[in-house]
Amino acid sequence: MSTVLTERNNPRWYKQGWPWFLIALPATAVIAGFITLVIAVKTWDGLVVDDYYKEGKAIVQTIGRTERARELGLSANVRIRAETLRVELAAADRSSLPERIIVTVAHPTRGGSDQVLTLSGVEGVFEGNLSALGTGRWLLQIEDESRNWRMNGSAYLPTETEIRIDPSSS
Repeated sequence: MSTVLTERNNPRWYKQGWPWFLIALPATAVIAGFITLVIAVKTWDGLVVDDYYKEGKAIVQTIGRTERARELGLSANVRIRAETLRVELAAADRSSLPERIIVTVAHPTRGGSDQVLTLSGVEGVFEGNLSALGTGRWLLQIEDESRNWRMNGSAYLPTETEIRIDPSSS
């Protein structure tokens, strides 16, 4: 009996498709992990409040301040232009308009972008400088210095630069 040895010419492993396919799957996961890490480091979303109950009680207490603004017949026209903020307050009784107001401009998810302005005004017109705001939804809160009343509104910048806040219509 004789045996014949045949020489098989197998190509090297790196010249075949299957090893590269099997290497590509985990490599893709590693690359996606690095991309996720870069996104997480560059866009910090802030911390979640620890004491939800206490925050909820504070929200309930501030609802009364919105009711007070409604009783006074307050309304506001807010204009945001480049780096200026102009607030025109109107009231049922002009004598109830304050000399100074506090305006909070807050981003819903980026706490580091929030701005608090104390503005002085004449006859219900208040104006002040504002740092540049990025594109997106912004929350506005206007209140008197003694924090007896407040009004809330929101705007999507840069398209909504003139906002009407009227607590009696909500």
